[in-house]
Amino acid sequence: MPASACSIRRREFFALAGAVTGLSVAPTLAQEPPSIDNLYIDDELDQACDRAIDFLLRNQRSTGAITDRGHELALTSLAIMALAAIGTEPAEPTRRGRAMRAALDFVLGPHHQNEAGYFGAHDGSRMYGHGIVTLMLTEMLGMGATAQQNEIIHDRLELALRLILSSQAVRKERKLEGGWRYSPQSRDSDLSVSIWQLMALRSAKNDGMNVPSESIEQALQYLRNSFTGRRTASGVGEGGFSYTPGQTRPSFTMTAAGLLAMQVCGQYDAPEVAAAADWLLSHEPKSNERYLFYGLYYYAQGMHQVGGKHADRSSRVVSTLLLPRQRRDGSWMSPGGEERNVGLVYSTSLALLSLSVRYHYLPIYQR
Repeated sequence: MPASACSIRRREFFALAGAVTGLSVAPTLAQEPPSIDNLYIDDELDQACDRAIDFLLRNQRSTGAITDRGHELALTSLAIMALAAIGTEPAEPTRRGRAMRAALDFVLGPHHQNEAGYFGAHDGSRMYGHGIVTLMLTEMLGMGATAQQNEIIHDRLELALRLILSSQAVRKERKLEGGWRYSPQSRDSDLSVSIWQLMALRSAKNDGMNVPSESIEQALQYLRNSFTGRRTASGVGEGGFSYTPGQTRPSFTMTAAGLLAMQVCGQYDAPEVAAAADWLLSHEPKSNERYLFYGLYYYAQGMHQVGGKHADRSSRVVSTLLLPRQRRDGSWMSPGGEERNVGLVYSTSLALLSLSVRYHYLPIYQR
């Protein structure tokens, strides 16, 4: 079976690491010098990622969409990010590269974004989908297969960002200001929808797009309003993040999401980050979490950036929860609830994004 592009990249990385650090295997008189192919051997996690990518590609339609249910723009965008997370690029002359290029072409279709810049109306994914598509485009900006594809990404992205900013500016109750909810005109906010918009804005700013710093600061203030830990003169007590401001009980999913969002915005040393990371350390996710795959995606990335014991623990937890549950066809299925109804492409893409922390290809998750 030919080595995947992903495996080749990993071998190149380890070969380079050996050259830089001086680590090498000295051949004996009876041995040939080791080839690059032998410097890295795929482990169980790598093999799981390869099977998952193959599953996603088998679910690609003739239109280029990667989906097994509705919400085709949002699901295709998640799949594109999963491909990118293991190092695939649209310009690669491989099966994966061609699939990624076709998926991008699908998302960029002229009828998928309305005149206001909104992606969420076409497939019914609302502001969730809009944030996911916009984040994906920010990560793929400059990575298109052709100059024309890059130009279209840029043009679609400008409109999408404008929609996010205008939606944030809708008048809301004070504690809800800076956030977003289900529709561009929503007058309330929740953390789950807001996280995607905030990450898209931050990633776009990293790309050099025109994103006002005040908009990110307003979103950060909304995040702080959603923090449940008690604030004192000396700092904050242990706590996490809740779905909306005013709730006192943190949840696994929202605490993991809040942790990552604060980090993406450069708030690595914020007291809320330390408190949320410690809360997650003492409240490990279980297999019956209501939004297991959604939460693990944030948890894996956020705890990895904290580093140390937090990163080590989360790496073990994610592998323990995901690897034994991968299905024979390479997919994952959510244990139940609303998440199960979204389909296998959704849960498999999020599982891949959770497991791919070790590869660290997506810029938005690089500290």
